[in-house]
Formats: sequence, structure tokens, C-alpha cells
Amino acid sequence: MRNLQETHLNRARASLRQVLSWYGYLRKSGQLSSNPELAGLVKPELEALNSTLNKLDSSVIRIAAFGLVSRGKSAVLNALLGDKILQTGPLNGVTQWPRSVRWQPGGKVLVELIDTPGLDEIKGESRADMAREVVHQADLILFVVSGDITRTEYQALLELRQAQKPLILVFNKIDLYPDTDQGAIYQNLQQLGAGHPQAKPLLPDEIVMVAAEPAPMEVRVEWPDGRVSYEWETPPPQVDELKETILNILNREGRSLLALNALIQARDAEAAIAQKTIDLREQEAEDIIWQFTKYKALAVMLNPIAFLDILGGTVADLALIRALARLYGLPMTSYEAGKILKTILFSSGGLLLGELGSSFLLGLGKSTAAITSGDNPSNITAFAGSAIAQAGIAGYGAYSVGKAAQVYLEKGCTWGQLGASSVIQEILSQVDQNTILYRLRQELGIKY
Repeated sequence: MRNLQETHLNRARASLRQVLSWYGYLRKSGQLSSNPELAGLVKPELEALNSTLNKLDSSVIRIAAFGLVSRGKSAVLNALLGDKILQTGPLNGVTQWPRSVRWQPGGKVLVELIDTPGLDEIKGESRADMAREVVHQADLILFVVSGDITRTEYQALLELRQAQKPLILVFNKIDLYPDTDQGAIYQNLQQLGAGHPQAKPLLPDEIVMVAAEPAPMEVRVEWPDGRVSYEWETPPPQVDELKETILNILNREGRSLLALNALIQARDAEAAIAQKTIDLREQEAEDIIWQFTKYKALAVMLNPIAFLDILGGTVADLALIRALARLYGLPMTSYEAGKILKTILFSSGGLLLGELGSSFLLGLGKSTAAITSGDNPSNITAFAGSAIAQAGIAGYGAYSVGKAAQVYLEKGCTWGQLGASSVIQEILSQVDQNTILYRLRQELGIKY
């Protein structure tokens, strides 16, 4: 299991280094520096990619605690730390901004615990933005509740589920409930924590009950002289189960979690770079597409040999795809261009495949007309008719390929060898059924 985790970590590092080396090449070759506007637009994403790689190299796992106010997020983290480092209190909103502290459980794994403000506090929009950023950085989420889950709480849980991160549902203040109620609480949490009525219940290690700051208890004290008094004592925190659950997850799949989160961040950063580049160069791309459309139509129309028509049209389509990739500054080889063209052909509903078939039939008719034109001058008219029709179909095909390639370059820039999406799929296909990552794979199955 540890060897597999190391493989996942190394694959993630290789994926990020490949991306950064490509954009480093663009910077050195002047493709970014020659366009200051684009360089400024993509700078945050490139910085995020560098930061993500540094986090991978340091192997620090980030665990963020979320929940509504007064649920005891800070208290839970303090109990894990064994010290009251994070401020707690009876008033709502004690935690105003995210705060992180280092934790090294068992003296082995290095963890960064992140405390966050309540999700339902004042200034909701700015807090929501802040929460999204913390979720984006986190490798594992603790969602802390302390009673019946409210509508606001349930909505927050749904949103966190959509963040594509493993989540542990932590029920705090369990000391306030009798043992007979705890089983019912656990069953309710299993269903609610799934995030959807039709989703599967949570796994056993995805729900943990704790008492981070147990309520004081009145105890009877009998003195040697026979006196009896009553004093209030605060029991120690009950978080051993949560600590053990976290340690089990980190030992079993911690490095894989780290790798997966880094790849998700890299995928999002690359997609953002592609989108910004495409938006900025939309008119230039349109000009290139129309230029190749005219060249392909003209070349096909003038070429009298059927098979060379199709071959020449395919070469023109490949050249168009590579020209668009160069314009956008996105990595693209001839092999990858060929794969894109193949994908476009088979996902176009048969229209472009129909173009090939029509072009072949018209090409045969044109070739026959060209060969027999010396014997019958009227065949020149047939040649011209076939050539014009074939040119129109070829031009339509080139324009369709160009527009489809734009979409593919935007959405598919993270696929290919060592692409972030490819490595994400690879990691999720290798996880064991008894892991929290397997649950994540089920949730992401449609996407990947």
C-alpha cells in the first residue's frame, strides 16, 4: 500500500513538473513575454501550480475543519493538538479568519490543521469565498456538527461534497446525549452525510463522535473527617476515536490524498489558463480557422486525385489543430493532434465522417471526369461541378474541426500522457474498496 502511495505521489509530481516545464519553455521562447496581457492573466494560475508542487514536495497534508457557529470546530482541533492553541469561547464567531497550526500525530506524518469561521456568520459572500479557497487547498475535510442538522447545515454539507474532497462527519458534544440515543444519531448521520437521499450511506470511518470540551460534571467528594462536599470537574476531551480515524486514513492513503488534491488543483489551474488564453485570442483563432477553411477547400477543389484529396484534407485538419494550439500556447505534438482529430471525427455525430465519405465519392467522380475530359469535353463541366461540391464539403469540415478543436483544447488540455486528468483517473482506478478514496471515486465516476 505504501509503495502504491509513493507511486501516486511521484506521478503527481511528474505531471506538475511537465506542465511547469512547458510554460517555462513558453516564457523563455518569448510566447508569453511577447504578450504582456496574457502573461498577467495567467500569472495567478502559474503561481498556484508552483505552490502546489512545493506542497507536494514538503508532503504536508492539510485538514480543514468546517461547520456552523458554536459547533466546536476550534475545540475539536485543540483537543487533537492536546493544547488550547486556537481561541474558543461562548460567543458566536470567535474565529474570524482561517488559522492553521502544525500537528505531527505519532511523530511521523506532518499535518496542517486549518480552523475556519462559521459558515453561517455575517458577511456571507466574503466568508463563502474564503471557505471555497480553504476547501480548494484542503486534502481532507472535517465537517463538525453538534445536534440535529439544520437546513443551512445540510446545504453546506452538500456544497462541500461537491468540492471533490474526502470528508469526515464529526459529531461533537456527544457527552450531552445518553448512550441509548447515540445509535440513532449515528444512523441519521449515515444517511444525511451521504449528501443525497439516493446516495450510499457513509462508511464507518467517515463518521466519528467526539466530545471536544465535555460539560463539567458534579462529583461527590467524601473527606477523611466524614464531611461530604460536591465539586465540579471537567472530564478530559473524548477525541481518541477521531485521532485514530485520521491516523488510519493518513497511513492507509495519505500520500494518495495529497497527490489527488494536487492534481485536481493543477487540472483546475490548467483549465483556467486555457480558458483565459482562448478568450483573449478568440478573434485570432477565428481568422486562423477561416484561413485553413479556404486553403483546404481550394486544395481539395484543384486536386484531381481522389485519395490525395482525403489525405491532403486530413493533413490540413492536423495543421489547423496544431496552429490553434500554438496560438494558445498549449502543448501539442503531431501524435496528440491526430488523437484530437480522431476524437472530433467520432464525436461529431457522423457529420465529419460523412464529409470523408462524400469527399471520397465526389473525388472519384472528379478523378474520372479529369481522366476522360480529353475524350469528352463535357466531362470538364462534370469535373468542375464535383470539385465545387467537394470544396464546399471540405471547407465545412475544416471549419467544424477548427471549432471543435477550440473546445477540446480548452477542456482537454489536462488529458494526454501525464496530464492531470489522466493521472487522476489512474489513481482513482487503483484505490482499494476499503479506502475513503474509493468513496470519492464513486462520486467522481461520471466525471472521470
